[in-house]
Amino acid sequence: MREKRGIIRERIVRILLNNPNGDLTKYRVAKLADGTYSWAHDFLKELEDKGLIKKTKVVNYRKLVFLWKEFQVVPDKKDYMIKKPLEILKSAKLKYALTTYSAENLIQKYLFPSRVDFYIDSKDKIKWHRILSEEGLVGKGNTRMLIGDTHVFYNLAEKEGLKTVSVPQLIVDLLLEGGPCTEAAEMLIEKEEEQIVSRK
Repeated sequence: MREKRGIIRERIVRILLNNPNGDLTKYRVAKLADGTYSWAHDFLKELEDKGLIKKTKVVNYRKLVFLWKEFQVVPDKKDYMIKKPLEILKSAKLKYALTTYSAENLIQKYLFPSRVDFYIDSKDKIKWHRILSEEGLVGKGNTRMLIGDTHVFYNLAEKEGLKTVSVPQLIVDLLLEGGPCTEAAEMLIEKEEEQIVSRK
């Protein structure tokens, strides 16, 4: 039950950061998060009491991102060494979304894409493992498959024929990765904050 609540909480923050202008009703946020209205309402009130949102409008983007980082549900992962991982993703015909280095390189072009990290739908785990193990080697390498909540695909984008997670999801994943990824995350936060101001 606690894990389910953690997932719903994370979904709500993901939804808010992807829709920071307050266009969504509280009921709609609960529906998109697949949670009960009463629980979502209580959590939104908690965020409002902390000065992070007003109704469903994000008033402190940065602090909301860092709050998410604190309770992010860390996905399971499996590592591989693959020759051309991005080509495999393009041709696999399975659901995926790039994050961290490769996604940041497509969106902002600050980090060297030293590792290809991508989320998958857990129901495709066996299919993905078969594809990746046939194309390369299993074990620590240049490719990381992430298996978690499918809501991670919320508002995914496409760049240069590749699918990436939403910018808020990318930011929190970069922060968790640490090192130079933190700098890239900070740059993305600044850009997102500027966009929110320009939309007012």
